[in-house]
Amino acid sequence: MSERLLNAVGGRLLAAMMVALVGCAATPTSAEPAPATPDGSEREEVVGTLKAELTRSMERLRLPDYEGPYFLSYQLKDDESVTVAGKFGALTADARSRQRYAYVESRVGSYEFDNFANVDAESYRLANFRAERVVPLDDDQALRGALWLLTDETYKKSLSDYLTKRGGAVYEAEEAVEVPSFSREEPTSYRGPDLPLQADPATWRAQVRRITAGMREHTFLLDATMEVSGQRVVRYLVNSEGSEVVDEFRIYTIQAQAYTRADDGMLLENSRLFYARDIDQLPSWEHVEGAIGEMIAELRALRDAEVIDPYTGPAILGPEATGVLFHEAVGHRLEGERQRDEQEGRTFHGRVDQAVLPGFLSVYDDPNLDAYAGVQLNGHYLYDDEGVRAQRAQLIEEGVLRGFLMSRTPIEGVAHSNGHGRAQGVNVPRARMANLVVVASEAAQVSESELREMLLAEVRRQGKPYGLLIKDITGGSTNTLGYGYQAFKGVPRMIYRVDAETGEQQLVRGVELVGTPLSSINKIVAASSETGIFNGYCGAESGYVPVSTVAPSILTTEIELQRTQQSRERAPILGPPWQESP
Repeated sequence: MSERLLNAVGGRLLAAMMVALVGCAATPTSAEPAPATPDGSEREEVVGTLKAELTRSMERLRLPDYEGPYFLSYQLKDDESVTVAGKFGALTADARSRQRYAYVESRVGSYEFDNFANVDAESYRLANFRAERVVPLDDDQALRGALWLLTDETYKKSLSDYLTKRGGAVYEAEEAVEVPSFSREEPTSYRGPDLPLQADPATWRAQVRRITAGMREHTFLLDATMEVSGQRVVRYLVNSEGSEVVDEFRIYTIQAQAYTRADDGMLLENSRLFYARDIDQLPSWEHVEGAIGEMIAELRALRDAEVIDPYTGPAILGPEATGVLFHEAVGHRLEGERQRDEQEGRTFHGRVDQAVLPGFLSVYDDPNLDAYAGVQLNGHYLYDDEGVRAQRAQLIEEGVLRGFLMSRTPIEGVAHSNGHGRAQGVNVPRARMANLVVVASEAAQVSESELREMLLAEVRRQGKPYGLLIKDITGGSTNTLGYGYQAFKGVPRMIYRVDAETGEQQLVRGVELVGTPLSSINKIVAASSETGIFNGYCGAESGYVPVSTVAPSILTTEIELQRTQQSRERAPILGPPWQESP
């Protein structure tokens, strides 16, 4: 089962969507010196080093009696980070780091048929030495040495995979439509602006200690943490087609997370996350402290909330929950590689120009959006991890499927990338979402109050005792593969039962959202005029990448909730030590 998550917090199976950024914080004035990172001239030296080794390899790298690579790409990421974390008034982490890691892509064969794109069984050799992906921070000869070993290793594997793939054609039927292995794209040249990391660890330490110390007052908490971090990645990309891209990605994060256990033993989690690409767009410390107070108050309310039975019926999904629904049920199924992989379920394969959503809904993904309604978006970039200029991808227009998220892996009917080839670190780039935007036509939009009236009317029409209001979801996962069921799951955090007669709302807990994609999205009947903007990270085959979702609240005539499966354990026997301190 292939899992997709938004905003990983503490591992692959825990996730939390962030709330919209509000407030501001002053730019640090007493920043500690950061590790040296390349300036403009040093960057050009790095580019020169990459090009020199790439040229040497393209000219001379080949085994006797075999062909060399027809395409070679080097990507170097210079990653600098500052992190301060703590709990209950004490620090648990105080770190500053910098490292470089390299990804080498070697293709053997031709654009029409090479070692990539659906090799059923890649070659495997138990080697007693593997080239290191972490490469030197300085000295061009040492860097070239690391690239030399990586290129040699990658080429040998590529050649073996190419021969394996070519031999496999003996057993396979020919494709009805021949699709190339790799797209031809125009070379690009880009130098992005310098984005120095502004960090004030002294202030971060003081605030983390102060804010987390206040959490000791809430003795029902099992654990509570806070982390403030800044990350800057300088990315260098050169390839044998002549592309050269040097740009930077910078992000600041404030996150808090807390756990408690209800009297029935159910473990409950809540979190708050704030992201910004510019530090002055982060919320103030006062706002962060207030948000953490709300987080703890919600946990206290959840401890006393009633456990709801499994449910099928009408529901309103808030913008965050709508974003998760479309991310899991639609977005991942429109990623290009999934359309040509026989192991995938290929939900939307062959359905271009056919209706797949209600006619009042449209969906597009645009990495060029740096902000929406004044909020900076995590998914913004100008060039993807294959050196292709980012483009807006119109996925669904008025309910009709128009296209897919594309990397440089072509699919039937789509020969070129739209700049969505993305990867974390040294993973192989694949088509991924960036800034996914769900839009309801203006004529179909209603206010939040009207949406709730429509919910009550639908609940009464179906003869249900209540409907549901799902305000947010901590994360989601989906199975896109052909075996098993085409399904997705979301973990709601704040769910309210809305009485059919009185309209009164009651907080409930203990269920998770499940469904099949085509059925779930086609039961949407209305959308609000207001939208929510959420930032996070998404995990898939090419690693975790920053993403954003913009979506309205929606009304669906049927949503399914199943009972949450988790152990119910006894709470700690003793209270926390500070509860009994004199």
